[in-house]
Amino acid sequence: MQETQHTLLDGKVHVYMRNNSRFWQCSTYLDSSNHRVSTKEENLNLAMDFAREWYTAIYVESKKIARNNRIDTLVRRYRGEDTPIENTYAHIPAPYQRATQQTEKPKRKRSGRLFAEAAEKFIAEYELSVAGERNEHYAKSHESRIRNHIISFFGDTLLNEITAGLMQEYRIKRTQNGYKGRFPSRSTLHHETVTLRLVLKTAHCYGWIEAIPDLTPPYKTSGKVKHRAWFSPEEYKMLYEATRERAKNPKQERYRTVCEDLHDYVLFMANTGLRPDEAGRLEYRDVTIVTDHDTSERILEIEVRGKRGIGYCKSMPGAVFPFQRIHERHKGKPLDKIFGKTPRLLNKVLEELDLKTDRDGNVRTAYSLRHTYICLRLMEGADIYQVAKNCRTSVEMIEKYYAIHLKNTLDASAINVRKPKRKKKKTSE
Repeated sequence: MQETQHTLLDGKVHVYMRNNSRFWQCSTYLDSSNHRVSTKEENLNLAMDFAREWYTAIYVESKKIARNNRIDTLVRRYRGEDTPIENTYAHIPAPYQRATQQTEKPKRKRSGRLFAEAAEKFIAEYELSVAGERNEHYAKSHESRIRNHIISFFGDTLLNEITAGLMQEYRIKRTQNGYKGRFPSRSTLHHETVTLRLVLKTAHCYGWIEAIPDLTPPYKTSGKVKHRAWFSPEEYKMLYEATRERAKNPKQERYRTVCEDLHDYVLFMANTGLRPDEAGRLEYRDVTIVTDHDTSERILEIEVRGKRGIGYCKSMPGAVFPFQRIHERHKGKPLDKIFGKTPRLLNKVLEELDLKTDRDGNVRTAYSLRHTYICLRLMEGADIYQVAKNCRTSVEMIEKYYAIHLKNTLDASAINVRKPKRKKKKTSE
């Protein structure tokens, strides 16, 4: 019989005294078992303080154990190579250790390979398999998604137990458990689905599963298509006039070279359509000034190295003078980088001009200069196939993300067709 009982921490901890004892006891229900310990205190306030510290200690330790989902531990546990831990809370201070030991429930027999094994196999061989074909950071991104998110959910799951329903549960869990108020976007979940499918392909390659399940989302399969952030002709004019003014009159003389480089960078990117990473790898030996045979204008022929491998680009005439200025300014040698990293000053200029986001909330970055190049070319009536080829992308991507929101791509004469009205026949009286 318990004479008196008090509850703490919203009912999570109970402090009570037995009839045949002069010390207060405390108890809680955690990890599917009851924990009890004597506080060794006769004063109620001191016993409550002890109970709070005791509960905090075992709660924190239980969370650490729950987060311990490393791949090697899961594999050893499945194979039976590790011995069960006798006292899970052995390194908790002695006064806070639970009095009773939790008995483990018998595990049902499972047959097959763990997802953790397939993930390890995929990580070990994917980067080597695509070496030279895909960007190094792209290969590393798959490993990051597995380590940070996927393995904690699928790690101890058998490969033959992974279904479309389990994948949907994963999406719901990721959507509900945001990090610092930020929740994964639709594209983020899509990339994680791609990574999971690649791991299952590895398992299928080694005969660990008979077929790859359909992992596509069951709902909202056709999402809203959003255009990518770009600068309209008026906004682009505001940007390059602002960078030109800053290059002529920098706020501090020691930043003159930085401001001049930023102005040339904006003009170069908007007249070539290069990706920021492609511009970062560009060396002086990759660029040649030539006279175009068809237009008799001086342009740049650029040998581009990016995520699509080696490609070629022919610039607009507006890219020639910026390239010459930056070449002369830095006395560049053939093996020197032209730009290197993207100028940090660009974000500051965009914020000053209130151009950091467009009216739909899309954030503008250095990538927006490439989008501006594509949109301006389409608005001027350039052939979409030639634009796609020059930008090392596909016509489908341009039609989906660029051409769909440009009014110049709509032919009013073809749309506003009116069927001629038939004249009424006169009836003879």
